[in-house]
Amino acid sequence: MISTSNAGFPTSEQRALAESVRALLAAGNPDPWPRLCAEIGVAALEIPEEYGGFGAGVAETQVVLEELGRVLAPGPMLGSVVLAGQALLASRDEAACARLLPDIASGESTAALAWTGVEGDWAAPALRAEDGYLSGTAHYVLDGAAADILLAFAETGDGIGLFELGEGADVRAVATLDPGRPLARVTADRVPATRIGGELGDALGPLRDRACLALGAESLGAAAHCLEQTIAYCGQRVQFGRPIGSFQAIKHRLADAHVQLEAARSACCAAAAEPGPERSAIARIQSSEAFSAIAAEMIQLHGGIAITAEHEAHHYFKRAHGSAVLFGSPRAQLARLGANWLSEPVPT
Repeated sequence: MISTSNAGFPTSEQRALAESVRALLAAGNPDPWPRLCAEIGVAALEIPEEYGGFGAGVAETQVVLEELGRVLAPGPMLGSVVLAGQALLASRDEAACARLLPDIASGESTAALAWTGVEGDWAAPALRAEDGYLSGTAHYVLDGAAADILLAFAETGDGIGLFELGEGADVRAVATLDPGRPLARVTADRVPATRIGGELGDALGPLRDRACLALGAESLGAAAHCLEQTIAYCGQRVQFGRPIGSFQAIKHRLADAHVQLEAARSACCAAAAEPGPERSAIARIQSSEAFSAIAAEMIQLHGGIAITAEHEAHHYFKRAHGSAVLFGSPRAQLARLGANWLSEPVPT
């Protein structure tokens, strides 16, 4: 995982990857995704070499996501590379992977995965399949409106399958709290679709875990940036003739934020080293709550300037609250861990 000092990296290669991504993003390109793919190969990291990728592990993708989160960089890393890419690999359909993954790995094509319904129940797909056609409406489709390849999980009557949608689906961008996270609604009315692989009901849980871990890394990077900027500002903003960062109450708030951030970092590192449902859920909970809390402190401690259009604080605040409900809220993640983690029952 990425830390401001690089001390948290277990390998020099991961440090170099983080530095390369950060340097490219610092160039200020409004659309860095093509360069990230062409010059660093971020979309190819976890894709096997036989499909045009580098065959790296989860940790390398987490490194990139954390750096992207620091600057809220646009790009389909989460939707195309993690969700769609890992869904294709889970299908074990070699022909489909050979046809679709090389272009995803190079960044020449982006993919989107239609999955959940309006209630956000990621445990089951919103679409249904019958005789080679898909019907239904999927919500919260990451980067769906701009995708070149549209995939979907669908109920088949005898399980759950992965499909590639043909022409005819109504894909519409929707208004979101966080304009930096493009979401779409996909409506299908007997749209022709090609099945990829076999029954994939057992793949939904691990893929959701992987998405939660990826979102945790992105949130961790964003939270780290918020804290760094807030600490710097508290050393500049003067009240009663002193920098506000010199007041004991402010020091306590910043120290608490630092503790939350490092707890989230530890959880994300542990989950990346040994992925699994419990560790992924904990990483998701810790990073989401840390990001939300630190983004709120950023707003409070920057004062009135933080809610102006010119300042970045409100963008991070919106990302924190949008990300908090993506793939299930922290409370929904607790429900997945089991009743012994909860102080009171919650609906699944």
